Amino acid sequence: METELMNNKRSVMLSEVLQGLSQNPKTLPCKYFYDEKGSEIYKQIIELEEYYLVRTEQEIMKNNIQEIIRTLSDDCFIIEFGCGSSSRICLLLDHMSPAAYIPIDISKNALMQFVKSLKDKYPKLKIVPVCTDYTQEFNIPNLNIDYSKKIIYYPGSNIGNFKKLETFKILKIIHNLCRPNGGLLIGIDLKKDKATLEKAYNDTKGITAQFNLNILNHINNELGSNFNIDNFRHKAIYNEKKGQIEMHLFSKIDHEVKIGNQTILFEKNESILTEISCKYDINEFKELVKDFFEVQNVWTDKDNKFGVLFLKAK
Repeated sequence: METELMNNKRSVMLSEVLQGLSQNPKTLPCKYFYDEKGSEIYKQIIELEEYYLVRTEQEIMKNNIQEIIRTLSDDCFIIEFGCGSSSRICLLLDHMSPAAYIPIDISKNALMQFVKSLKDKYPKLKIVPVCTDYTQEFNIPNLNIDYSKKIIYYPGSNIGNFKKLETFKILKIIHNLCRPNGGLLIGIDLKKDKATLEKAYNDTKGITAQFNLNILNHINNELGSNFNIDNFRHKAIYNEKKGQIEMHLFSKIDHEVKIGNQTILFEKNESILTEISCKYDINEFKELVKDFFEVQNVWTDKDNKFGVLFLKAK
């Protein structure tokens, strides 16, 4: 069964990778950043001086934690999307006693290591990890417990990594999970000047470049392809018209890469778009979610760099 699941996972990955690289411009799904090494590199990114997102989100949470906890209620059932190896959930768990906690992530190794650390810290908490791609429909285990409502926790502005149609699909998945009386606690990155945004994704230490390039190593390891990361360079660009950071890998030379039974050609300076990161203003975000949620609470930092919002399911 385990072998069958792994083969199916590789088959899906192969299909998605080839589909993305057959487009013009070429793309790759950003979820494939997160193999074990990618998750470790991301830990370094969130500590960078330039990368304000996680630090600012945590500041907002700390400054408003009592109001946030009252909004969620103590006996809720928390489901975290894309927990990775981050300890952002700990701020909530330190101040409340949820009925259960389900962390969800696509990287099994990072997920299980994270769960182990949480079980050591919160031995009485019922923790049930789910390793899955949350952008697709999935089932939550039946835990046979009493709870007041389901709360989806989606920190880090990760909702911004998807195009509009994909975002609607994820919002629908979240809505189906938490209705009728639950909600979504979510972090969103707010619009700001281009220089600040581009600096956050082009750090001087080159850690984000390592993270971006590692997606090619992950594909090599899983699919037996022959990407040479030395043939690519990282650059993130803010598209002001679309209001989004666009993270690219630019080919340094003309070359070809074999993936499965296909050969992909790259021209010099041709790019692979590996990630977008949409930036919002609050009214734009209210409009985006209106079919599924009502924005009930908005908390921001003093400079309005980032927002933490509670959305009540309709």
